[in-house]
Amino acid sequence: MKKNERQLALSVLQEADWLKDYSPALPQNLISEGQFVGLNTGEWAQAEGDDRGGLYLVIDGLLHTYYAPLGDRVIMVGLAEPGAVLGHATRYSGGPRLVTAVCAEPSVILEISENALDRVAAQSPEIWRAIADLTYNNMRRALRLAAEIVSLRPRERIAARLVAIAKHDDTQKILTVKISQELLAEMIGVTRKTVNQHLSAFEKDGLILVGYGRVDLIDLPKLKLISAGIV
Repeated sequence: MKKNERQLALSVLQEADWLKDYSPALPQNLISEGQFVGLNTGEWAQAEGDDRGGLYLVIDGLLHTYYAPLGDRVIMVGLAEPGAVLGHATRYSGGPRLVTAVCAEPSVILEISENALDRVAAQSPEIWRAIADLTYNNMRRALRLAAEIVSLRPRERIAARLVAIAKHDDTQKILTVKISQELLAEMIGVTRKTVNQHLSAFEKDGLILVGYGRVDLIDLPKLKLISAGIV
């Protein structure tokens, strides 16, 4: 990998939520033992049902994740941006891949195989604790999404999803969510028309700005209050 690309990977992993509380050596070891894979728009990083273990760390780009429930329908369940993790370590969780991940734009993935994880652990044993924390947080997010769908009204549900999937950065006043209205509707179980109506109302109130395939969050505190049913 080129030096500047390696520096990008190090920066992304150092700021990733699941690694930021661990030794600075851990991201460096992951980069040293992993393999970088470049993918084009529309290419799959993984498919639901794959039995290949290990982790895929998103370094650059954007991926959409999909799950196929009973029947033939495939539903979008999330976004994977830089710092996100796909796959799982079989030491902590067995079974095939749970979701299909498709590149929404050209992306770079750092693949950490099961053998590579063992080599990382030889230098940084805390990797297993980091993965355990990651697994717990993923379960919490899945439960949160399920609870939103069951308990929130569409207006609140839309606000809650935008807040949840926005990449929070205290240095930025405006947060961008790269998602179309159609995919947002699919993710939360409402029609595109419903999403459009509520996004238009949010935009009129100065809370967001809607663009092509994106939503800019201008007033995050107010959106959080809406998601909680307070306003």
